[in-house]
Amino acid sequence: MQHTPSFLPDDRLTHYEAQALQLDDLRTHPPEQALLQLGHALMNELIDVVGDTALEDFQTTIGEALIGAFHSAAQRIEREADKARDTLAGLIRDFDGSEILDVEIQEATQKARSADVACLAMEMVRDSAAASYTTSTGEVWSPWKGSVKRSRLTSAQLDAREALRSHKASRHAATDPGAIIIAFRGAPQADTADDANRLFDALNWAHAQWPDMTLATSGARGAEKLAIKWAKQKGVTLVLAKADFDGKGRAAPFRANDELLELDPVCVMTLPNSLNAQRSEGLHPFGPALNLAQKASERGIRHVPVRLKA
Repeated sequence: MQHTPSFLPDDRLTHYEAQALQLDDLRTHPPEQALLQLGHALMNELIDVVGDTALEDFQTTIGEALIGAFHSAAQRIEREADKARDTLAGLIRDFDGSEILDVEIQEATQKARSADVACLAMEMVRDSAAASYTTSTGEVWSPWKGSVKRSRLTSAQLDAREALRSHKASRHAATDPGAIIIAFRGAPQADTADDANRLFDALNWAHAQWPDMTLATSGARGAEKLAIKWAKQKGVTLVLAKADFDGKGRAAPFRANDELLELDPVCVMTLPNSLNAQRSEGLHPFGPALNLAQKASERGIRHVPVRLKA
């Protein structure tokens, strides 16, 4: 008889709890709330220790490293689950009705399911730590490489190259961003309350027009970080076309625009300079945002500039 963990209410199971119930393991899994609290506590403790010290200048790097550690753990566990599923597929293909092979199939199935639950647990710790990081610092964490699947706490984040491969091949439904792409580029200096208010208004308009939209951006600081925060709050899927300065040099931000346009967006939005007069004074409009607007117009793609209310 399978043991039912005491923390699982029978009438309201989360995805994590439901997955845990399927495992034939007498040991209970950590309650979901405990995992969420772990992520919050670790990040808050880190910020409390580092803040107002000489390490404060490196707070962003240290905080992102902590979140990245749980992201890396989730990815490693997911790879173990994939290996178990590959093994399972081979066993099922070669199944001859023998008891020995039947036991091996059950063991491989259990290993894959256990890894899936462990991966979910690490993702919850990661996402709660990332939420505390954003609350405390105003920064938004995103992985340097790879993707972040949609969870209860955060929107999905897809690496642009992965999204493009799936978009073109249409083989992997889990990572296909779909056809409703809204691309956005904004200036680093467009990070004031005025910018946030108008940008959120524009994104809310886009979300109303296309409820299943995916937001595609490079994830640069300033306006694009604000857009990522909006997507996380709304649970909107993200595609990040990060500028590859190591490989592309100064052309990297413009190559990122090309990746965004390859996703065939239905609309391009830009905020090339801060809407706050004091913040934008003496600063040139953001070249990559102007470039994206120009390329969109050349391709006949709808362009919506973010502006102050008339």
